[in-house]
Amino acid sequence: MMPSVDGRIKTERWNLTAGYGEYDRTGETYRAEAWMCGRVTMEAYAAPGRPKLRKPSKPVPRTDFIARQADSYGIAVDQHGKLNWKSDEINGDHVITILSTAVSDAYLSFLRAKGISYLFGGGRKLDLARVLEKLRRNFGIRRLLLEGGGGLNGSMLRAGLIDELSLLIAPVADGSLGTPTLFDGGAAAGTKLTLRSTKRLTGGVVWLRYRMRK
Repeated sequence: MMPSVDGRIKTERWNLTAGYGEYDRTGETYRAEAWMCGRVTMEAYAAPGRPKLRKPSKPVPRTDFIARQADSYGIAVDQHGKLNWKSDEINGDHVITILSTAVSDAYLSFLRAKGISYLFGGGRKLDLARVLEKLRRNFGIRRLLLEGGGGLNGSMLRAGLIDELSLLIAPVADGSLGTPTLFDGGAAAGTKLTLRSTKRLTGGVVWLRYRMRK
């Protein structure tokens, strides 16, 4: 993640060209098979608006759908099935969508037609530990970059599913009210961190790496 010095993560107004390059470079050092974002963050990669859905002629079973295997994956946590996907790829990464069992047959049919894989994470509340187990079992994903937003980050933190916190601190004081922060959605019992390393990067960016205490 790349928050401001006051923890905000909505970067559109910051104008940090050099810093964004560092974000990509440091991410590549992890050699992850996949990256994951929440629905709001993923809207940047989908078409605007909601998809035009057609009710299928017969019910779609609530079983995981593996469209294909790939070398890398972009994973969207879209519990209610709202993203209007243009294709089954984001910059070459195969799209996997994480859904609840309450999503409509029409949306499942839409994903299948696009060739997008999907996994069910539960009903009213997603079981994120189960989701990670499915991603490893079905796609061989062993290392995953969690890249926001704050709600998803907070849920993963509270579930004890984060191994390392990698922060690029942007040289910006945001100060805006009502914007997402690094971890949103309630307290995580004062999660303790152990500092692993610090590094000064170009553009005034500082890279901090923490190990989560479990």
